Amino acid sequence: MGCLGFRICFTCPRPPSTCSGPCPPHEQRAGELIPFFNRVISSIPGMYGVSIQASIFEQGLGKGRVIQVDISGAQLEKIVAAAGTMFGMAMQEIPGSQIRPVPSLELLYPEVRFIPERDRVRAAGMSTLGLGTAIDVILDGRKIGDFKEEGKKKIDLVLKGSPQDATTPEELNNSLIAVPKGWAVPVSSLARLHRTYSMNEIRHLERQRTISLQVTPPKDMPLQAAMELIQNKLVPEVRQMGLLDGLTVRLSGAADKLTVTRDALQWNFLLAIVITYLLMAALFGNFIYPLIILFTVPLAGAGGFLGLKLENWFIAPQALDILTMLGFVILIGVVVNNAILIVHQSLGNIREQGMDYKEAILDATRTRLRPIFMSAATSVFGMLPLAVAPGPGSELYRGLGAVVLGGLALSTVFTIFVIPAPAHVRHRHGKEGRQPIVTGERIPDRKKIP
Repeated sequence: MGCLGFRICFTCPRPPSTCSGPCPPHEQRAGELIPFFNRVISSIPGMYGVSIQASIFEQGLGKGRVIQVDISGAQLEKIVAAAGTMFGMAMQEIPGSQIRPVPSLELLYPEVRFIPERDRVRAAGMSTLGLGTAIDVILDGRKIGDFKEEGKKKIDLVLKGSPQDATTPEELNNSLIAVPKGWAVPVSSLARLHRTYSMNEIRHLERQRTISLQVTPPKDMPLQAAMELIQNKLVPEVRQMGLLDGLTVRLSGAADKLTVTRDALQWNFLLAIVITYLLMAALFGNFIYPLIILFTVPLAGAGGFLGLKLENWFIAPQALDILTMLGFVILIGVVVNNAILIVHQSLGNIREQGMDYKEAILDATRTRLRPIFMSAATSVFGMLPLAVAPGPGSELYRGLGAVVLGGLALSTVFTIFVIPAPAHVRHRHGKEGRQPIVTGERIPDRKKIP
């Protein structure tokens, strides 16, 4: 099917929802179809929907860059009222966002309930659990075991009635089920059929009924900013209205994963700094010079954020995902190399050549300037394709390349200006002095001439 340049357009109906998607001829421009699908969804009255492009890390609908707001409680009507209010407020406070309620906020879906007649069920020698299992076998089937042939996958054995046996609630009500006493009785003799209206699905979180709002913020809005807006503004306002009395609200999904990952990488970042510091302290035999060298780490961090910002401005939108955060950890072990060259050369000039402190620092900077720029240039141009090269899967390493590239470039430029000053102060006030010049001639002892 060709429409608006689509090569293929597929539709997968899965009541009560439908999933549709295009396959455009240009893979890199698939995201440009999102506004078109948003307009199509909005033009259909009474329908909620989202239009997203799944990322390489996304395992299903609503598993990517989504903030999931879980509203839980005992009374379904109160949950629906609170979720509906928050749905409307989020649409106003976060322009361009897409919100998908799971399950739907509608309470008018037709529902058929079979209410057990407990006395009759007990007289037939059954339990309510057994009655529910028998009805489930007629409808969807129940797994009763599995079969595995050697060298092949395991196959589930499902006991299920024929689909033609119960096409309507009335036919299901008249279906025969076996009881322990060897009889076959209709369902109507053990349960009462009751028609009502309710939701199409009832979700539970920690044994409480739950409705989740899957909020997908616009690409130009950081995930952290959307989380803070929901947590600090929307939830308190809904609570002030009295709609959250007896209900609990929590953020999960990508929001929960972002918090866990950020906490873990925060300690990993500090651990990398400590390990690097201790290693340099052991190599230099001093605890001050490693601190001077670590002055390059804040410069690298600033360069990493600058590189990520330039990536979003000129190349493609890139979120601060896990691999991008790992780029800052990698920078710790990369950017200290240039400062190590300057500090080590200056110490050599003082101890071995007997140079003055200032002269030793200037000479070390001059002699190490070309190796520093040569190694930095090869690293920058070698990693440049990671940050700017397009193609399928580029989002996997694009953020990592931008952070390492920006951090290395900025720290290299400023290292030759920042490191000499604290190194000079350390040389002057430390114990690193010039060694005395020793010649091969022995100085005779002074003796008093008689």
